[in-house]
Amino acid sequence: MSRLIVVSNRVSAPTDPAAGSAGGLAMALSAALRKYDGLWFGWSGERVDHYTGEVKIEDRAGVTVGLVDLEGQDVDEYYNGYANKTLWPLFHHRIDLAQYERSYGEGYERVNRRFAEALAPLIQPDDMIWIHDYHMIPMARDLRRLGVRNRIGFFLHTPWPARQLLVTLPHHRRLVESMFDFDLIGFHTQEWSDLFTDYVVSEAQGELDGTGGLECFGRKVQTGVFPIGIDVDGFLAARNSALGARTYDRMAASSAFRSMIVGVDRLDYSKGLEERLLGYEQFLHDNASMRGEVFLLQVTPISRDDVDSYQDIRSRLDALAGRINGAFADMDWQPIRYLNRTYRRDQLAGIYRAARVGLVTPLRDGMNLVAKEYVCAQNPDDPGVLILSRFAGAAEQMGEALLVNPYSREELSDAIQKALTMPLAERIRKWEALMDVVRATDVGIWRDDFVRALQADESTSQPTQWAGAA
Repeated sequence: MSRLIVVSNRVSAPTDPAAGSAGGLAMALSAALRKYDGLWFGWSGERVDHYTGEVKIEDRAGVTVGLVDLEGQDVDEYYNGYANKTLWPLFHHRIDLAQYERSYGEGYERVNRRFAEALAPLIQPDDMIWIHDYHMIPMARDLRRLGVRNRIGFFLHTPWPARQLLVTLPHHRRLVESMFDFDLIGFHTQEWSDLFTDYVVSEAQGELDGTGGLECFGRKVQTGVFPIGIDVDGFLAARNSALGARTYDRMAASSAFRSMIVGVDRLDYSKGLEERLLGYEQFLHDNASMRGEVFLLQVTPISRDDVDSYQDIRSRLDALAGRINGAFADMDWQPIRYLNRTYRRDQLAGIYRAARVGLVTPLRDGMNLVAKEYVCAQNPDDPGVLILSRFAGAAEQMGEALLVNPYSREELSDAIQKALTMPLAERIRKWEALMDVVRATDVGIWRDDFVRALQADESTSQPTQWAGAA
């Protein structure tokens, strides 16, 4: 079997499935590397004074990893700059927050070229290369320039922006043209795939070839829909572990006969956290009889704290949570427990299981695996209810959730009230349907579908939607 080389911005060593963090990408890639022999390549997370291009090879839990250090300027321009200040907000439809600076683009191109030059000598003739996410869009182009002719796939973990927004990016055409050096481009949903096709056809005068491929810039690329999932068996093991059970018991006792609503999100403006708190405030205003009977546990680990927009949202959330607590709290009840810390995966499983409502309301999200984790954690005999933003990629699959517009306070308020009062029979019916989706889109299916498509001969007709997207 061909060796698999996975390339991502950061290399997270494979861990005990029960101890993973809430992040979906690290767990998904760990699962892939447990099945396929190969190499995980990326930035070490370390800064050095002078870039050398040296690749440090390590063995981590039986997986070979290749690590490259970057200069401080590389990190500032490529990662903090172009990736997180330019592409991330743009891809999440926040062009008001996107910063377009020439030095950012230059650093992005430079680091992708450096990654390609460091990786190329390690590539064997039969290797497959699987590159991940918006940090690495030009890397296939740079590998091709170095003579690499292996099959190279790309998977985007974020949404793809609408054409009318993408054209605000300086050199947008050059960025998209570089993607035609991949053999396969994967998206979470048909919507993101269709938006990519719309840009190629409408802006770059490309053409659909009738087999799920696109022809443009004198080259052809295959596209596909591969919705990512969670490691279902691993998550169930985490839920049933000793720590998972203790956490559930602790949260059940802490609830003190109250219904808990839970939200778990990395601190980011795309997650709709301010809108969520305002919707919850509306619920407290609309349902005075339920005050004291319910509380919101919002777990929000801090991320990218050196980016100004993230510092701003942190300050606003601190103030908003404090204002709501000040207005509604009583001597024995606090409506919001707002925590800026990270919990282990088994702890999160216990928290999810104890929650009557899972509140997953991003303004825009590539998939959102918290929604699937919440469903997976539930007690089949007494499950909670998932409230899910219609703008999360997961909404395309999880129609039995209570789908909401996160921009509407009233809609969020009504959904919370409905979830808390939903009869048991209806909760069980919805949960069973959602759990079927979670199992049918397990991370192993995502992994196998993508690798199988990448292995396919270029002349083979391939549909635009693979089995894992069902």
